[in-house]
This record gives sequence, C-alpha cells and structure tokens, in this order.
Amino acid sequence: MKNRTPNLGRSALAAALAGGIMLTAGAPALAEQKLLLGPTGYGSVKLSMTAAQARATGKIVRKSVRGSLPTCTTWDLKEQRYGNDRAGVFISKKHGVVAIAAPGNVRTPQGIGRGSTIAQLRRAYPDFRLDEDGPIAGVPGNRKATYVFHLSKTKVLGVGLYLRKQDCFK
Repeated sequence: MKNRTPNLGRSALAAALAGGIMLTAGAPALAEQKLLLGPTGYGSVKLSMTAAQARATGKIVRKSVRGSLPTCTTWDLKEQRYGNDRAGVFISKKHGVVAIAAPGNVRTPQGIGRGSTIAQLRRAYPDFRLDEDGPIAGVPGNRKATYVFHLSKTKVLGVGLYLRKQDCFK
C-alpha cells in the first residue's frame, strides 16, 4: 500500500484527515494517551455536533483550508494543529462534525493507531478494505461512522473518524 498524499476531496479523505498527522512531534501528554478516537468522537468533540456545540467544548480552533467546500468549515484540535492545507476536524453546516483526525498517538478502542502494523489493523477490523475513500473500516458501535487510515507499506501512520453521510468531501 502506498502513502496517500494530502488533497481535499472524498477520494483523498484519508490524506485530508490523517496526512497531517505525520507532522506531529513529541510525545503526547498522559491525559491525551487515555483518550480514544471512536466510536462517537474524540474526547468531548463528537460526531454530528453543530459548529457551536463543538466550539463550546473549547477543544477546537477555526482555520482556513484552500479548496474546502462551501458546505463545511475546517478546524484543528487545539492539541494538534496542522500546517498547509490540512485540517483535523471538518464541520458540515447540515450534518455537524463529520470528520476528526486522531492526534498524536491516540488509538481506536480496538488499539489501532500510529505504529500499528497492517496485520494488527486487519485483525482488529475484519471488514478493513481499500475503496474509493482509501483504506477504511467500519466503526464497531457506530454504523453511521467509518475509520479511514493513513498507511505506509507496513504501518498505520494515522487514523480518522468520519460520518458516512456528509457533504464535506467530493
């Protein structure tokens, strides 16, 4: 499997969410290590929250991403800010929070995150597959969501959580 490069659009969702994760430096704080991505969100930032609700958590910061669709706004988690045209959180005017990238070494409840092997990923998510959105798997406990993975040939580089029904990506 090849690395996916950052590019907005539904077919590049893995890169838009997880591509920037490669820019993270340093070890995450102990409190961050206890947080998980999924099945409904990351910490107090939950899928389907309105922009106002997500802002009220105090955990996100607004940012501008060139080429983003007018139906959505782009944000970063305060603890994980991306450079260039990458964002960690996408919020749809219609559907609320539709995408969240896992910061640092945050993992899914099944233990998958940066550094996991492809074999571990496949064991944790038997429905793992490559499709038009990239490397994805269903989210146990949330049929409305999908995990999208950023991969090297042998390892997971990052993971994002997104709603299946959204209007932020082509």
